[in-house]
Amino acid sequence: MTERQVSGGGDGAAVPEVQAQERRLRRDLGFWGLTGIGFSNIVGSGWLFAALYAAQTAGPAALLSWVGAGLLCGLVALVMIELGATRPEGGGTVRWPLFASGRLVGTLIGWSTLLSVGGTAAEISAIMQYAGHYLPGIYNGHTLTLGGLALAAALSVLLTALNWFAVRMFAQLNNLISVFKIVVPVVTVIALIASGWHSGRLTDHGGFAPYGYVACLTALAGGGIVYSVNGFQAPLDFSGETRNPRRTIPAAVLTGIGLAVLMYLALQVAFLFTVPENLLGHGWKGVSFESPFGQLALILNLHWLASLLYADAVISPGGSAYVGVALNARHTYALAKNGTIPRYFMKVNERFGIPRRALAINLVVIMVFLLPFGGWQDIVSVMGDMYLLIYAASAVAVAVFRAEPGGRTAGWVPGLGWIAPLSFVVASEFVYWSGWHDLRLALPLVLGGLLIFLAMRRPGARDKAAVESDGAGPSRSLGAELRTGAWMVAYLAGLTVLSWLGTFEGSGRLPAPYDSVTVAALAFAVFFWAVRSGVQHLEVARPVTA
Repeated sequence: MTERQVSGGGDGAAVPEVQAQERRLRRDLGFWGLTGIGFSNIVGSGWLFAALYAAQTAGPAALLSWVGAGLLCGLVALVMIELGATRPEGGGTVRWPLFASGRLVGTLIGWSTLLSVGGTAAEISAIMQYAGHYLPGIYNGHTLTLGGLALAAALSVLLTALNWFAVRMFAQLNNLISVFKIVVPVVTVIALIASGWHSGRLTDHGGFAPYGYVACLTALAGGGIVYSVNGFQAPLDFSGETRNPRRTIPAAVLTGIGLAVLMYLALQVAFLFTVPENLLGHGWKGVSFESPFGQLALILNLHWLASLLYADAVISPGGSAYVGVALNARHTYALAKNGTIPRYFMKVNERFGIPRRALAINLVVIMVFLLPFGGWQDIVSVMGDMYLLIYAASAVAVAVFRAEPGGRTAGWVPGLGWIAPLSFVVASEFVYWSGWHDLRLALPLVLGGLLIFLAMRRPGARDKAAVESDGAGPSRSLGAELRTGAWMVAYLAGLTVLSWLGTFEGSGRLPAPYDSVTVAALAFAVFFWAVRSGVQHLEVARPVTA
């Protein structure tokens, strides 16, 4: 047995170089620190808009959509919880797919995670857009001006600097931001309901479900509900810095989801019951605001609330960007452990337990994503969606680990036999519901990771020690590794084709609900293919850690 076994097969954490860096991580995070990380990562500026879009799509029945989103995210979270509680490791969401499915899948997931740094850049760009309310001239159309770019760069440096020291300091500051992000929505709900309540809204204007109950499913994606509650996985990447992860991580992840869903439900109720009657002449579809809660506050003469909301429109995405910078560093640290990027970026500062080199390289990447190149912002806007592929890869990983000797009895979450495949399907639907406009760029970019994989496999690209220490077990032939990870390539290609054929901004050749049903069928087939390939991979890798 190795000194420390994380994956159960071909574990890169057993290599002394990796172990030495992993031991430098400080296990200072407790329940509230992790809960704050999860909640802050979920709640960005989207809470200011999601209630409007959901009401336009489903009417009052949007309340059911929020409950459904919470349940679906909770289902996916159970898989992530199992991995984080039983296999804690810094940047675990990048490591687990490598352990379970080999180097090809590990490289593709790692590449998509690296691209998701664009999501943090997009949050910083959003902060600049809202800050333009106070600082005219920093935004020009859809791009930052030179002054805006300088301000965004300064903010990126500040967020990196705030992450530069001990993780405990990061958690304490994030907890303060999270409190503010809870207080402002609560104050908004109370103030709006106290000033503009209209009874009968659940039955008037077309009834509870004016556009049918199928619209509740449409609102999950089209209403922005799924993406409003996405981000709950953030505590998992800090599992290597958590006290008693087996007990703390499950409670923190589920509490973060619960708090966010309760907050969104309260905001949805406040919106439904306070929209003025004169705006509902054409039903809920006819309600339109550029800044829903801010304009409602002005209509109700709550000018102080409008000012508070504009301030929060800067602070909320700022909190998400703050957590995003920390997450990106853990991902880059894990990618260095995987060997996808140079091991130089794996180093953890001995005094503070922070992967500072990873923070520094991510700052450079964020700066590049902020540059106003032609079409660049379109790419940046979709990269945050690609982290959703982590959910699918994690569902496969947990099923593969469960098939290991003793895997069925060592788990934390009961019922994984049916939770894992169902979670894979839900994750696939989340990706599909992103829409063709995003996926036509994102999925081919992720498949571009194949070039990185092939470059890493070229003769002399990596020495034998580096290959065997990346976590995927002993070096195998290119053909064997391609066969092990082929399911991911087929999965991404299938989702791309179905997205083009489907009704979520696609051609509509495959009508609803048959498009989502077809995605589910594809996901089930790929899941069992992926698990079988992963089990065969571990059978080869297991002797390395025996």
